[in-house]
Formats: sequence, C-alpha cells, structure tokens
Amino acid sequence: MGRQRRESISSDIPLRPPDVCVKDTGTPKGRGVFALRAFAEGEVVEVCPAVLFRMPFEQLPEEVRKLVYDWGGLAGMPDTHALALGYGSLYNHGNPASLRYGADEAGLLLRLVAVRDVAAGEELTINYNAEGGEPVSGDDYWFEMNGVTPIAG
Repeated sequence: MGRQRRESISSDIPLRPPDVCVKDTGTPKGRGVFALRAFAEGEVVEVCPAVLFRMPFEQLPEEVRKLVYDWGGLAGMPDTHALALGYGSLYNHGNPASLRYGADEAGLLLRLVAVRDVAAGEELTINYNAEGGEPVSGDDYWFEMNGVTPIAG
C-alpha cells in the first residue's frame, strides 16, 4: 500500500508554497519578504510549520532570539518560542505592519494574514512589538529590549 499524501496538517490550512519571495530591500535592512502577487485584506499569505523551543528567551542563542516568535504569548505556553520555517522568520518589522500572525496550536503552525490589501511587489512586514501578532503598536521597545538597533527603511 502506498502512502496517502496529506495536503495539510490542519484541515482548513493548506500547506503549500507561499506566493512570496525573499530579496534585498534596497535599504539598510537587507533582505525582506515580498509579495509575488496581490493579496486581499484577510487573505492568508503564508502558513509556516513551527519548531518550538521550550526554555526562557534569555537561554536561547543570540542569533535565534532575533528569529523566534513568542509562542507563549500566542498559544498560552510560558517560556516557549517558535522558529517559523518557510519564510516566517525572515519578515522585517513594520509599524503598522501589512500582516498579523497567529498560532495554530494543534498543527504547530504560524499563520500570516494580510491586514490590508497588499500590492504585488510590496514588502510584507510584521510588527515585532505588538502583542498577539497584531499589526500596530505604540512604540518600538522590542529593539531596545533585545539590544538591536532598528534600521529604518
């Protein structure tokens, strides 16, 4: 008997190659994630499998701390952080951002969703500061808190 191919881990979130690419932003930020096609507000842009680290943030290697999401805040699992596979850990910061993100706890997935219409060719961003993956925050404390100098773009 051959194996049956599964199209998704969660029945309503297909895992497929996203319609995005990574390229240089042309700014000091370096690489960023860009839309290969237009996305409508509310449309899922990417679904990323997540690798979880169950340890305090400070114990993660410095390079990893710059790439992980606060899974504890998203999924109610204290001291747990997610490294998003796919392009998930390569999105630059924006405030306001063009995407929000959320956890699919059962499937161990991170879902990135457009919060407004996005044009083809536009850089896609997430907000590093906002709680729960929201696109807007009042300040940019994440950079200072993590010893990272924000790069304007």
